[in-house]
Amino acid sequence: MRLAIYPGSFDPITNGHLDVIERACRLFDELIVAVALNDQKHATTLFSIDERLAILREACRENRKVRVAKLDGLLVNFARANEACAIVRGLRAVSDFEFEFQMALMNRKMEPDIETIFMMPKEDYTYLSSRIVKEIARLGGNVEAFVPTYVVKALRQKFVK
Repeated sequence: MRLAIYPGSFDPITNGHLDVIERACRLFDELIVAVALNDQKHATTLFSIDERLAILREACRENRKVRVAKLDGLLVNFARANEACAIVRGLRAVSDFEFEFQMALMNRKMEPDIETIFMMPKEDYTYLSSRIVKEIARLGGNVEAFVPTYVVKALRQKFVK
């Protein structure tokens, strides 16, 4: 069985993330969407780890190939423990590439048997990021075109004053 890991903070999940998940499921038998508990981002995350896990489970509930899990620690250790053959990473723009390339090389150095697969979202989502979605929502803008309905509701609950 070919299993891959799609890690991220998913704060919140966007339609771009969902596009990558859907297309990765065509390539692999199973996909673990791993919600990272990132100590550096923890102070800046809008949604708690439990909220992000719940939102992702809702987003992926109809896709039998997807399993949602918490990622706490080194990604290659998580991938090795789950017997993954690949790590899926999304690339929206050239600006993402340098960091992702460096991480892929470090992961390969630590675990040569796990490949990193870069996937670009559909062109409609190349401008989309969780950070931008949160900013639009915080300022009272409409984010319905960028995230699923339940994420729109969750964002409204966070920003209602």
